[in-house]
Amino acid sequence: MTIWEIFLVAVGLSMDAFAVAVCKGLKMPKINKKQTALIALFFGGFQGLMPLIGYFLGKQFEQYIVSVDHWITFMLLGFIGGKMIYESFKKDDDEEDKPFSIKELFVLAIATSIDALAVGITFAFLKVNIAVSVTFIGVITFVLSAIGVFIGHKFGEKYKSKAEFAGGLILILIGLKILLEHLEILPF
Repeated sequence: MTIWEIFLVAVGLSMDAFAVAVCKGLKMPKINKKQTALIALFFGGFQGLMPLIGYFLGKQFEQYIVSVDHWITFMLLGFIGGKMIYESFKKDDDEEDKPFSIKELFVLAIATSIDALAVGITFAFLKVNIAVSVTFIGVITFVLSAIGVFIGHKFGEKYKSKAEFAGGLILILIGLKILLEHLEILPF
């Protein structure tokens, strides 16, 4: 994978965290820089850690599935992207206003980074510099989460579903590109 593709994967993966950060920003009557940094740190940290865990899990099973790795990558990224697109059309009726808590932030960070774990598994089958990849994913998610809090505070629900949709579409397109490359349909 090229740096550009890793960047796009990082942006795509960060859209879940961005969307949740927008929601957290909605609930802040006044921007709290300490809470904003904590939200960004949790989301960025977990988004960076989960692909690393997935990568090592994938490496353990690489010898068994190397002949179908491109199909696995395509299916995982397609599923994750499709799920994100589907969720972009759902309304969050069950979300209740809660005070800021570390426990809730921990759960949200894990929930928004499960897709990054699956992407990490696919990284094990590709020629990817895992250190660069997880750093990109973590830093980009950190930055976009902080921006999401500010956007949520400023603009409200307007951008949440669009961010999730865009992230899902990016992941699907990257999965399709990887599949087509391995099937030698694309020349690059």
